[in-house]
Amino acid sequence: MARIIINQNKIKNIKETLELCPFNAIENNNGVIEINAACKMCKICIDKGDEGAFQWMEEKTTEIDKKLWRGIAVYVDHLEGEIHPVTMELIGKAKELAAKLNNPVYAVFIGHNIYEKAQELLYYGVDEVFVYDEEPLKHFKIEPYTAAFEDFVYNKKPSIVLVGATTVGRSLAPRISARFKTGLTADCTILDVKENSDLIQIRPAFGGNIMAKIITPNHRPQFATVRYKVMTAAEPNQEALGKITKCSIAKEKLVSQIKVIDVKPKEQEEDLSEAETIVVAGRGIKSQKDLDMIYKLAEKLGAQVASTRPLIEAGWGDAKKQIGLSGRTVRPKLLITCGVSGSVQFVAGMSNAECIFAMNQDENAPIFKVAHYGIVGDIYEIIPKLIEEIDKGSIKIEELKTKIV
Repeated sequence: MARIIINQNKIKNIKETLELCPFNAIENNNGVIEINAACKMCKICIDKGDEGAFQWMEEKTTEIDKKLWRGIAVYVDHLEGEIHPVTMELIGKAKELAAKLNNPVYAVFIGHNIYEKAQELLYYGVDEVFVYDEEPLKHFKIEPYTAAFEDFVYNKKPSIVLVGATTVGRSLAPRISARFKTGLTADCTILDVKENSDLIQIRPAFGGNIMAKIITPNHRPQFATVRYKVMTAAEPNQEALGKITKCSIAKEKLVSQIKVIDVKPKEQEEDLSEAETIVVAGRGIKSQKDLDMIYKLAEKLGAQVASTRPLIEAGWGDAKKQIGLSGRTVRPKLLITCGVSGSVQFVAGMSNAECIFAMNQDENAPIFKVAHYGIVGDIYEIIPKLIEEIDKGSIKIEELKTKIV
C-alpha cells in the first residue's frame, strides 16, 4: 500500500496548491491541507507542488506465512439441524479446490443436538466435521455463533472459508472475517485457487456490468460467500470416510444479549430457486396486461413465472420472483426467456440452468450467447402460436420438456 504525506510547513501558497490537482482531491480544511477520496495517486502534486510539500510513502506489509494456514472449511448452514442444500454445493466446490492443493476439507457445524446430522456430512467427502453442540447454540444468535466460529478458525487455521449467502451466512461471515482482519468477497459466482493457495474469487461488479477478479494475497483466512444454486452439489458416497471432532468452548463466550422468546415457522412459499421449469418475462413485455400470455404459457408447462429487474422496478412483478444479481439465483432443468436481452446481471443468476431456450427480436441480444436454443422473432407472435399448438395437442408437454432438456 502507498499513500501521499503532506508536510504543511513546506506549503508556500495555499491557493496554488489547491489548484494542483485536476481531480479536486486537495482541499483546505480550516487551514490544514488534506487529500480526499478523489485522489487518483497520479503524483501531480508531488511533481508540481512546492518542494517537499507532498511525499510518496510506501507502506511496508508484513508477509504472511501461508504454510501455517491449510485446509478448506465450509460453514454448515442449517435450521434446527436440517442442513441447507447450499452446504452440499459448497462442499462440492471445496473438494474441487482442495484437490488442487492436496488440502483437507473441513465442515464447521454449530448448533444443538446436531451430532447425528453431522454424520451425514461424512458421506459427502468431508475429511473432518467440527461440531459445536451446546444448548446456548440451539437458536441462531450472532454473538455465540461468532464466538464458536472464531474458535474454530483460530484453532484449525483453514486457508479458505466458504459460507452460503443465506440470511445467516451474510450476517455471520462479515463478523468472522473482521475478527481476523481479512477480506470477504460476497456473492461469488466462480471460485478457483492458485498453487500458492491464493483464492481466485470472481463476482459481478458495478451493477453487473463487469466480472471482477478478487485475490487476497497477504491475508488468511480467505472468506467468500456463495449463493444457493451457483455451484454443483457434492454427490454422496457409499460410505463415510471422514471423522467428527467435538469441540468445546468456554460458556461465558456463548452469552448473548438476545433472548429468543418464541420461534414461529415461516409460511411455506413457492420457492423459485427450487423450480424445475421457469418462464422469464423480460423488457420485451410492453405492458403489465401482456404478462397474461406469459402466465398462460407457464401454466401449460407447469412452470413458475419469473421476471427481470426492469419489470420488477415497474411494479409488474414480485421481487421474490426476480432473477439476477440483485434477485434470485436459479438452476432449473428448463428456463425459457421471453424478450430478455441477457445482461451480465441477469445471466449471473441463471447461466447454470440445464437448458436455456431464448426468444428475442434482436439476433445480437447477449442472451443468445448463453442459450442452448433460440428463436429470433416477436414474442407476441411466437408465444400465442406455441400455446395454440399445445392446446391442439400438436405439442405434448412432457415430450416438449424431454426433447428440449
